[in-house]
Amino acid sequence: MATKRSSSGGPIKEYNMEQQEMKAAFKTLEGEFEIGEAKLPEIAQDDWVLARVKTAGICGTDLRHWKKEEPELKCKIIGHELAGEVVDVGPAVKNVKPGDRVVIETVLGDDTCEWCNIQQYNLCPNLYPVRMRTVSQAFAQYVAGPCKKFYKLPDHVSFEEATLLDTFSVCMHAIQLSNIRLNDKVVVIGAGCIGLGQLQLAKISGADVLITDKVNSALDLAKELGADVVVNTSEEDALRKVMEFTGGRGADIVFECAGGIAMPITLPQAVSFSRIGGKVVIVGGFEKEQKGIELDWSHIQMSEIRLIPSASYSYWDIYPEMQMSLDLLAKGKLNAAKMITHRFSLDEINEAFETARNKEETGAVFVALHV
Repeated sequence: MATKRSSSGGPIKEYNMEQQEMKAAFKTLEGEFEIGEAKLPEIAQDDWVLARVKTAGICGTDLRHWKKEEPELKCKIIGHELAGEVVDVGPAVKNVKPGDRVVIETVLGDDTCEWCNIQQYNLCPNLYPVRMRTVSQAFAQYVAGPCKKFYKLPDHVSFEEATLLDTFSVCMHAIQLSNIRLNDKVVVIGAGCIGLGQLQLAKISGADVLITDKVNSALDLAKELGADVVVNTSEEDALRKVMEFTGGRGADIVFECAGGIAMPITLPQAVSFSRIGGKVVIVGGFEKEQKGIELDWSHIQMSEIRLIPSASYSYWDIYPEMQMSLDLLAKGKLNAAKMITHRFSLDEINEAFETARNKEETGAVFVALHV
Protein backbone atom coordinates (compact mmCIF):
# COMPACT_ATOMS: atom_id res chain seq x y z
CA MET A 1 0.00 0.00 0.00
CA ALA A 2 1.89 3.06 -1.24
CA THR A 3 1.33 6.25 0.66
CA LYS A 4 0.13 9.11 -1.50
CA ARG A 5 1.64 12.56 -0.97
CA SER A 6 -0.59 15.60 -0.88
CA SER A 7 -0.36 18.45 -3.34
CA SER A 8 1.52 20.36 -0.64
CA GLY A 9 4.11 17.59 -0.40
CA GLY A 10 3.25 16.20 3.04
CA PRO A 11 2.45 12.55 3.81
CA ILE A 12 -1.18 11.55 4.30
CA LYS A 13 -2.31 9.12 6.97
CA GLU A 14 -4.82 6.34 6.26
CA TYR A 15 -5.01 7.29 2.58
CA ASN A 16 -3.21 5.73 -0.35
CA MET A 17 -2.97 6.24 -4.06
CA GLU A 18 -4.69 2.95 -4.94
CA GLN A 19 -7.72 3.63 -2.74
CA GLN A 20 -10.93 4.02 -4.72
CA GLU A 21 -13.63 3.20 -2.16
CA MET A 22 -14.56 3.89 1.43
CA LYS A 23 -16.90 2.50 4.06
CA ALA A 24 -20.24 4.33 4.39
CA ALA A 25 -23.69 3.95 5.92
CA PHE A 26 -26.49 4.09 3.34
CA LYS A 27 -30.14 4.85 4.08
CA THR A 28 -32.50 2.01 3.22
CA LEU A 29 -36.03 2.45 1.89
CA GLU A 30 -37.34 1.55 5.36
CA GLY A 31 -35.25 4.34 6.90
CA GLU A 32 -32.51 2.37 8.65
CA PHE A 33 -28.89 1.99 7.50
CA GLU A 34 -26.79 -0.57 5.65
CA ILE A 35 -23.00 -0.53 5.75
CA GLY A 36 -21.38 -0.75 2.36
CA GLU A 37 -18.72 0.66 0.05
CA ALA A 38 -18.94 4.03 -1.68
CA LYS A 39 -16.74 5.79 -4.18
CA LEU A 40 -14.07 7.89 -2.51
CA PRO A 41 -14.91 11.63 -2.88
CA GLU A 42 -12.70 13.61 -5.24
CA ILE A 43 -11.07 17.00 -4.93
CA ALA A 44 -13.25 18.44 -7.65
CA GLN A 45 -11.84 21.99 -7.67
CA ASP A 46 -8.54 23.70 -6.86
CA ASP A 47 -9.91 25.08 -3.58
CA TRP A 48 -11.33 21.79 -2.29
CA VAL A 49 -10.23 19.64 0.63
CA LEU A 50 -10.49 15.90 1.26
CA ALA A 51 -10.76 14.87 4.92
CA ARG A 52 -10.94 11.61 6.83
CA VAL A 53 -13.98 11.68 9.11
CA LYS A 54 -13.12 10.82 12.70
CA THR A 55 -16.36 11.55 14.56
CA ALA A 56 -19.92 12.16 13.40
CA GLY A 57 -22.99 13.05 15.43
CA ILE A 58 -26.69 12.22 15.33
CA CYS A 59 -28.92 15.28 15.55
CA GLY A 60 -32.67 15.86 15.77
CA THR A 61 -32.96 16.32 12.01
CA ASP A 62 -31.37 12.92 11.43
CA LEU A 63 -33.76 11.36 13.92
CA ARG A 64 -36.78 12.77 12.06
CA HIS A 65 -35.71 10.65 9.07
CA TRP A 66 -35.10 7.52 11.16
CA LYS A 67 -37.26 4.55 10.17
CA LYS A 68 -39.28 6.65 7.73
CA GLU A 69 -39.92 5.39 4.21
CA GLU A 70 -38.39 8.13 2.07
CA PRO A 71 -37.56 6.90 -1.45
CA GLU A 72 -35.59 10.07 -2.20
CA LEU A 73 -33.06 9.13 0.50
CA LYS A 74 -32.69 5.45 -0.45
CA CYS A 75 -28.99 4.55 -0.86
CA LYS A 76 -27.94 8.07 0.15
CA ILE A 77 -25.22 8.99 2.64
CA ILE A 78 -26.45 11.57 5.15
CA GLY A 79 -25.23 13.23 8.34
CA HIS A 80 -24.10 16.82 8.91
CA GLU A 81 -22.21 16.93 12.21
CA LEU A 82 -18.58 15.90 11.77
CA ALA A 83 -14.94 16.50 12.51
CA GLY A 84 -11.86 14.86 11.06
CA GLU A 85 -8.37 15.13 9.64
CA VAL A 86 -7.32 16.68 6.33
CA VAL A 87 -5.69 14.13 4.01
CA ASP A 88 -5.35 16.08 0.77
CA VAL A 89 -5.92 19.58 -0.57
CA GLY A 90 -6.22 21.31 -3.92
CA PRO A 91 -3.45 23.65 -5.11
CA ALA A 92 -5.40 26.82 -4.19
CA VAL A 93 -6.03 25.82 -0.55
CA LYS A 94 -4.20 28.01 1.98
CA ASN A 95 -6.18 27.72 5.25
CA VAL A 96 -5.55 24.02 6.01
CA LYS A 97 -2.99 21.36 5.10
CA PRO A 98 -2.76 17.55 5.31
CA GLY A 99 -2.61 16.40 8.92
CA ASP A 100 -4.66 19.32 10.25
CA ARG A 101 -7.51 18.47 12.59
CA VAL A 102 -10.69 20.20 11.41
CA VAL A 103 -14.38 20.69 12.03
CA ILE A 104 -16.38 20.69 8.81
CA GLU A 105 -19.27 23.06 8.24
CA THR A 106 -22.01 21.43 6.19
CA VAL A 107 -24.19 24.46 5.42
CA LEU A 108 -23.24 24.95 1.78
CA GLY A 109 -25.18 26.93 -0.83
CA ASP A 110 -24.71 27.22 -4.58
CA ASP A 111 -22.54 30.38 -4.33
CA THR A 112 -24.53 31.99 -7.17
CA CYS A 113 -27.83 33.19 -5.66
CA GLU A 114 -28.52 36.58 -4.05
CA TRP A 115 -28.45 35.09 -0.56
CA CYS A 116 -25.09 33.37 -1.03
CA ASN A 117 -23.72 36.64 -2.41
CA ILE A 118 -24.34 38.32 0.96
CA GLN A 119 -23.23 35.32 3.06
CA GLN A 120 -26.79 34.28 3.94
CA TYR A 121 -26.18 30.89 2.33
CA ASN A 122 -28.37 29.23 4.98
CA LEU A 123 -31.28 30.67 2.96
CA CYS A 124 -29.98 29.49 -0.44
CA PRO A 125 -32.84 27.98 -2.50
CA ASN A 126 -30.49 25.16 -3.52
CA LEU A 127 -29.03 24.57 -0.05
CA TYR A 128 -30.07 20.95 0.47
CA PRO A 129 -29.27 19.55 -2.99
CA VAL A 130 -25.83 21.20 -2.91
CA ARG A 131 -24.80 20.25 0.62
CA MET A 132 -26.02 16.65 0.31
CA ARG A 133 -23.80 16.08 -2.72
CA THR A 134 -20.67 17.05 -0.83
CA VAL A 135 -19.97 17.95 2.80
CA SER A 136 -23.26 16.75 4.26
CA GLN A 137 -22.22 13.08 4.17
CA ALA A 138 -20.93 12.58 7.70
CA PHE A 139 -21.77 8.87 7.94
CA ALA A 140 -18.85 7.86 5.74
CA GLN A 141 -15.09 7.62 6.07
CA TYR A 142 -14.24 10.61 3.85
CA VAL A 143 -15.80 13.90 2.75
CA ALA A 144 -14.68 16.55 0.29
CA GLY A 145 -15.72 20.13 -0.22
CA PRO A 146 -14.65 23.79 -0.45
CA CYS A 147 -11.80 24.74 1.88
CA LYS A 148 -13.82 27.61 3.38
CA LYS A 149 -15.96 24.99 5.13
CA PHE A 150 -12.97 23.45 6.94
CA TYR A 151 -11.97 25.12 10.23
CA LYS A 152 -8.72 24.19 11.94
CA LEU A 153 -9.10 22.92 15.49
CA PRO A 154 -6.89 23.92 18.43
CA ASP A 155 -4.98 20.95 19.84
CA HIS A 156 -7.01 20.90 23.06
CA VAL A 157 -10.39 20.57 21.31
CA SER A 158 -11.21 16.89 20.66
CA PHE A 159 -12.91 15.52 17.55
CA GLU A 160 -15.92 14.59 19.69
CA GLU A 161 -16.24 18.08 21.13
CA ALA A 162 -15.81 19.64 17.69
CA THR A 163 -18.63 17.54 16.27
CA LEU A 164 -21.02 19.51 18.51
CA LEU A 165 -20.04 22.77 16.79
CA ASP A 166 -22.78 22.38 14.20
CA THR A 167 -25.29 22.31 17.07
CA PHE A 168 -23.69 25.31 18.77
CA SER A 169 -23.68 27.24 15.48
CA VAL A 170 -27.43 26.67 15.06
CA CYS A 171 -27.87 28.04 18.58
CA MET A 172 -25.54 30.95 17.83
CA HIS A 173 -27.69 32.00 14.87
CA ALA A 174 -30.84 31.87 17.00
CA ILE A 175 -29.15 33.90 19.77
CA GLN A 176 -28.13 36.56 17.24
CA LEU A 177 -31.67 36.77 15.82
CA SER A 178 -33.12 37.15 19.32
CA ASN A 179 -31.14 40.31 20.15
CA ILE A 180 -30.77 38.95 23.68
CA ARG A 181 -29.81 41.47 26.35
CA LEU A 182 -28.23 41.41 29.79
CA ASN A 183 -30.63 40.27 32.52
CA ASP A 184 -33.27 39.00 30.09
CA LYS A 185 -35.57 36.30 31.40
CA VAL A 186 -35.26 33.44 28.94
CA VAL A 187 -37.17 30.17 28.61
CA VAL A 188 -35.75 27.27 26.59
CA ILE A 189 -38.19 24.53 25.59
CA GLY A 190 -36.38 21.22 25.14
CA ALA A 191 -33.18 20.06 26.84
CA GLY A 192 -31.73 18.13 23.93
CA CYS A 193 -28.49 19.17 22.22
CA ILE A 194 -29.97 22.34 20.72
CA GLY A 195 -31.72 23.34 23.94
CA LEU A 196 -28.58 22.78 26.02
CA GLY A 197 -26.55 24.79 23.54
CA GLN A 198 -29.16 27.56 23.62
CA LEU A 199 -29.03 27.52 27.42
CA GLN A 200 -25.26 27.95 27.47
CA LEU A 201 -25.25 30.81 24.97
CA ALA A 202 -28.07 32.58 26.82
CA LYS A 203 -26.10 32.33 30.05
CA ILE A 204 -22.96 33.67 28.33
CA SER A 205 -25.11 36.58 27.14
CA GLY A 206 -26.06 37.46 30.71
CA ALA A 207 -29.61 36.10 30.82
CA ASP A 208 -31.45 34.13 33.50
CA VAL A 209 -32.65 30.85 32.02
CA LEU A 210 -35.48 28.42 32.76
CA ILE A 211 -35.43 25.23 30.69
CA THR A 212 -38.16 22.61 30.25
CA ASP A 213 -38.17 18.98 29.18
CA LYS A 214 -39.78 15.63 30.05
CA VAL A 215 -36.54 13.76 30.70
CA ASN A 216 -35.10 14.20 34.18
CA SER A 217 -31.58 13.17 33.17
CA ALA A 218 -31.53 15.94 30.55
CA LEU A 219 -32.77 18.45 33.11
CA ASP A 220 -30.10 17.33 35.57
CA LEU A 221 -27.50 18.03 32.89
CA ALA A 222 -29.10 21.41 32.17
CA LYS A 223 -28.66 22.30 35.82
CA GLU A 224 -24.98 21.34 35.63
CA LEU A 225 -24.61 23.57 32.55
CA GLY A 226 -25.98 26.62 34.33
CA ALA A 227 -29.79 26.60 34.16
CA ASP A 228 -31.34 28.75 36.88
CA VAL A 229 -34.57 26.74 36.91
CA VAL A 230 -35.45 23.36 35.39
CA VAL A 231 -39.03 22.18 34.86
CA ASN A 232 -40.28 18.71 33.99
CA THR A 233 -43.43 19.48 32.00
CA SER A 234 -44.87 16.01 32.60
CA GLU A 235 -44.71 16.49 36.37
CA GLU A 236 -45.06 20.25 36.94
CA ASP A 237 -47.21 23.19 35.84
CA ALA A 238 -44.76 24.79 33.44
CA LEU A 239 -46.75 28.01 32.90
CA ARG A 240 -46.97 28.63 36.63
CA LYS A 241 -43.23 28.02 36.98
CA VAL A 242 -42.49 30.44 34.13
CA MET A 243 -44.66 33.14 35.72
CA GLU A 244 -42.94 32.64 39.06
CA PHE A 245 -39.57 32.88 37.33
CA THR A 246 -40.48 36.10 35.48
CA GLY A 247 -42.36 37.98 38.20
CA GLY A 248 -45.71 37.30 36.54
CA ARG A 249 -44.84 38.98 33.22
CA GLY A 250 -43.73 36.05 31.08
CA ALA A 251 -40.39 35.55 29.35
CA ASP A 252 -38.58 38.21 27.36
CA ILE A 253 -37.45 35.49 24.94
CA VAL A 254 -38.63 31.92 24.48
CA PHE A 255 -36.51 29.54 22.40
CA GLU A 256 -38.50 26.60 21.03
CA CYS A 257 -35.84 23.89 20.73
CA ALA A 258 -37.88 20.67 20.81
CA GLY A 259 -39.35 20.68 17.32
CA GLY A 260 -40.51 17.65 15.36
CA ILE A 261 -43.63 15.85 16.48
CA ALA A 262 -43.69 17.93 19.67
CA MET A 263 -44.15 21.20 17.77
CA PRO A 264 -48.00 21.28 17.88
CA ILE A 265 -47.64 21.30 21.69
CA THR A 266 -44.44 23.26 22.20
CA LEU A 267 -45.05 26.15 19.80
CA PRO A 268 -48.37 27.22 21.40
CA GLN A 269 -46.67 26.64 24.75
CA ALA A 270 -43.86 28.98 23.74
CA VAL A 271 -46.39 31.70 22.91
CA SER A 272 -48.09 31.25 26.28
CA PHE A 273 -44.73 31.61 28.05
CA SER A 274 -43.93 34.93 26.31
CA ARG A 275 -44.56 38.29 27.92
CA ILE A 276 -46.44 41.11 26.16
CA GLY A 277 -43.95 42.45 23.61
CA GLY A 278 -41.80 39.36 23.97
CA LYS A 279 -40.20 37.12 21.36
CA VAL A 280 -40.52 33.46 20.41
CA VAL A 281 -37.53 32.15 18.44
CA ILE A 282 -38.38 28.96 16.54
CA VAL A 283 -35.22 26.84 16.50
CA GLY A 284 -36.65 23.31 16.45
CA GLY A 285 -37.41 21.85 13.02
CA PHE A 286 -40.83 21.06 11.62
CA GLU A 287 -41.94 17.75 10.16
CA LYS A 288 -42.58 17.94 6.41
CA GLU A 289 -46.27 17.25 6.87
CA GLN A 290 -46.78 19.96 9.51
CA LYS A 291 -48.79 22.54 7.59
CA GLY A 292 -51.11 23.87 10.27
CA ILE A 293 -50.50 24.40 13.99
CA GLU A 294 -53.15 26.27 15.93
CA LEU A 295 -51.94 29.40 17.72
CA ASP A 296 -53.73 32.14 19.63
CA TRP A 297 -53.28 34.69 16.86
CA SER A 298 -55.41 37.34 18.53
CA HIS A 299 -53.22 37.16 21.63
CA ILE A 300 -50.06 37.23 19.49
CA GLN A 301 -51.28 40.34 17.64
CA MET A 302 -52.66 42.25 20.62
CA SER A 303 -49.52 41.46 22.65
CA GLU A 304 -47.17 42.18 19.75
CA ILE A 305 -45.36 38.90 20.35
CA ARG A 306 -42.74 38.46 17.66
CA LEU A 307 -42.36 35.00 16.10
CA ILE A 308 -38.82 34.65 14.76
CA PRO A 309 -37.97 31.59 12.64
CA SER A 310 -34.30 30.58 12.79
CA ALA A 311 -32.80 28.46 10.01
CA SER A 312 -29.42 26.79 10.50
CA TYR A 313 -26.50 29.28 10.50
CA SER A 314 -24.11 31.21 8.26
CA TYR A 315 -22.43 34.57 8.91
CA TRP A 316 -23.35 37.29 11.38
CA ASP A 317 -22.01 40.58 10.04
CA ILE A 318 -18.41 39.73 9.01
CA TYR A 319 -18.05 36.68 11.27
CA PRO A 320 -18.77 33.01 10.42
CA GLU A 321 -21.03 31.67 13.15
CA MET A 322 -19.16 28.35 13.05
CA GLN A 323 -15.90 30.17 13.87
CA MET A 324 -17.61 32.19 16.61
CA SER A 325 -18.83 28.96 18.19
CA LEU A 326 -15.42 27.32 17.83
CA ASP A 327 -13.78 30.29 19.55
CA LEU A 328 -16.17 30.02 22.52
CA LEU A 329 -15.61 26.28 22.77
CA ALA A 330 -11.83 26.69 22.61
CA LYS A 331 -11.94 29.31 25.36
CA GLY A 332 -13.96 27.01 27.63
CA LYS A 333 -17.08 29.18 27.50
CA LEU A 334 -19.11 26.39 25.89
CA ASN A 335 -19.08 22.90 27.34
CA ALA A 336 -19.41 20.13 24.77
CA ALA A 337 -17.80 17.32 26.78
CA LYS A 338 -20.65 17.11 29.29
CA MET A 339 -23.17 16.69 26.48
CA ILE A 340 -21.55 13.56 24.99
CA THR A 341 -23.38 10.63 26.57
CA HIS A 342 -22.91 7.68 24.18
CA ARG A 343 -20.35 6.44 21.67
CA PHE A 344 -20.67 3.87 18.87
CA SER A 345 -18.73 2.77 15.83
CA LEU A 346 -20.09 3.40 12.32
CA ASP A 347 -20.88 -0.32 12.08
CA GLU A 348 -23.23 0.16 15.05
CA ILE A 349 -25.11 3.08 13.50
CA ASN A 350 -28.57 1.52 13.80
CA GLU A 351 -28.03 0.84 17.50
CA ALA A 352 -26.76 4.38 17.88
CA PHE A 353 -29.92 5.81 16.32
CA GLU A 354 -32.14 3.68 18.55
CA THR A 355 -30.22 4.92 21.57
CA ALA A 356 -30.55 8.55 20.49
CA ARG A 357 -34.27 8.21 19.82
CA ASN A 358 -35.12 6.45 23.07
CA LYS A 359 -33.58 9.13 25.28
CA GLU A 360 -36.13 8.71 28.07
CA GLU A 361 -34.83 5.17 28.60
CA THR A 362 -31.19 5.66 27.62
CA GLY A 363 -30.52 9.17 28.91
CA ALA A 364 -28.96 10.03 25.55
CA VAL A 365 -28.10 13.62 24.73
CA PHE A 366 -25.32 13.66 22.12
CA VAL A 367 -24.53 10.32 20.49
CA ALA A 368 -21.12 10.20 18.80
CA LEU A 369 -20.19 7.85 15.95
CA HIS A 370 -16.51 6.97 15.65
CA VAL A 371 -16.03 6.57 11.93
